[in-house]
Amino acid sequence: MDQKAIETKLAAARTQLILDKPFLGALVMRLPMVAADPDWCPTTGTDARRFYYNPEYIDSLTLEQTQFMLAHEALHCALGHFARRQHRDIGRWNLACDYAINPILVDDGLKPPYDAMILDQFRGMTAEEIYPLLEEDDQYETIDKHLYDQESDSPGNRGGDQKRSSGRNETPPPTSEKQQAPRPSSGEPQGQEGARQKSDPDRRGERRESGGDRQKPLEPEEAGEKRPPPLNHEERENLEVQWQQRLAGAAQQAIQAGKMDGAMARLVDHLLQPRLPWRSLLARYMTANARDDYSYMRPSRRSQGGAILPALRSSQVEVVVAVDTSGSIADGEIQEFLSEVTALKGQMRARVTLLACDHRLAEGAPWIFEPWEELRLDAPLTGGGGTDFRPVFQWVERQGLRPEVLIYFTDLEGAFPELEPPYPVLWLVKGREKPPWGQRIQLN
Repeated sequence: MDQKAIETKLAAARTQLILDKPFLGALVMRLPMVAADPDWCPTTGTDARRFYYNPEYIDSLTLEQTQFMLAHEALHCALGHFARRQHRDIGRWNLACDYAINPILVDDGLKPPYDAMILDQFRGMTAEEIYPLLEEDDQYETIDKHLYDQESDSPGNRGGDQKRSSGRNETPPPTSEKQQAPRPSSGEPQGQEGARQKSDPDRRGERRESGGDRQKPLEPEEAGEKRPPPLNHEERENLEVQWQQRLAGAAQQAIQAGKMDGAMARLVDHLLQPRLPWRSLLARYMTANARDDYSYMRPSRRSQGGAILPALRSSQVEVVVAVDTSGSIADGEIQEFLSEVTALKGQMRARVTLLACDHRLAEGAPWIFEPWEELRLDAPLTGGGGTDFRPVFQWVERQGLRPEVLIYFTDLEGAFPELEPPYPVLWLVKGREKPPWGQRIQLN
């Protein structure tokens, strides 16, 4: 195995990405490439600072598969996976991140290595959405090393040390019963997502390093680079800002080159939109629509004095709250949402009409709560069918209501009314979809 040839192969793969997929190529350019000790890096890995690789592993890949691994590590960084784990178990989080990334790359035309973890049921989902669908004792491992956390040797982050040699991916990783789906085994035809692909070494490449916003040649490193230390709090925060800036810059370059497809553009738009807490946005919006105003009405004759002075009058606010019960919103999320609306409506004398709907209004709807009442139901909301938003708006129209605002808690994957209603609509969204009209607030 010629180390120079491996470096040339890596550089060729990166150059091809820059030419064919400038968005991914620009991100990959931000990661200096460093040969690592195979004892701790059997495949590839990143610490959000560098791209680490096992030369023997790169030698076993085709040029297309090498492009996939370069883009895979760059997306871990650009999507901020090193900064988004919070309280979650590291093993399950690492698996969720890989399940979120790999379909994106496959849909963009990249060819994964034979043991890349890909399931169609997770396509279009974020790592946060995938995480609760994985079993707590899931022992499957990511193809690469996520080196930015303290617990980098936990299950799910061994780079395939054990299960690569024991035929992992022969059976599907355990998920929730509702989401479980079979994975292709090694005997299935190539070309299917998740199927094993034979490797065809390509021995060309070179290495470069990115330093801040500028690129400079990277001197060859000695094989066996030591394992990098995990990120500390300050490094994590600084890198999160840097990678968000790099993400925006890479997207701009790709758009200018005319090589930014719709799916990737939607992903970037979702990641770069303001991340204000939804509770603050909801409070701001409802407060702005509260009907508190000064009145110059003539005072009662029994009051003393003839002067007409302005007085602050407050009238009751009418709010309609609709909850999507099609199965995509968890019961705990619904209760948290209702608790927040309860707290807000008490501050502004809001009378709330609550509707629950999947493809039709739930039995027992509507539920009406006066300003002094808490939004609490005696029984869980029922649903589980498909999603159709039209029954809610049709009901409001039949009742002749003109609410100050209608707040809809949903993932936006359903049928909309053809015409926008004559009152404000606030969509509180779990997911990346966009409504045809109304104000959209991202549920973080």
